[in-house]
Amino acid sequence: MSPYLTRFAPIAIVLVGSVGLGGCATKGYVNDQIATVNQRIDGLDSRLQQTDATAKQALAEAQAASGTAQQNAQRIDQLNGRVDSVEQQLRAAPRKKARN
Repeated sequence: MSPYLTRFAPIAIVLVGSVGLGGCATKGYVNDQIATVNQRIDGLDSRLQQTDATAKQALAEAQAASGTAQQNAQRIDQLNGRVDSVEQQLRAAPRKKARN
């Protein structure tokens, strides 16, 4: 064997061992980290459900308002027709002279 190999072999073994063992996480650590992430996910899921419910309610209200607006537009169109008819009758009617 070469003198370098015998001198650096124990150092190399210690370094490889420490790198290999130091990178492993315990099950407890992993479970703690997953629990934290799961709590955050649950909180976000709850907020998402609330936001979804609010959006659905807003959509329903907007659709109802749209229906009401369409009904009002139809009524206005009908009233405009009546007003136009009355104006035509007033223009066609002979004018009476005012009494003094």
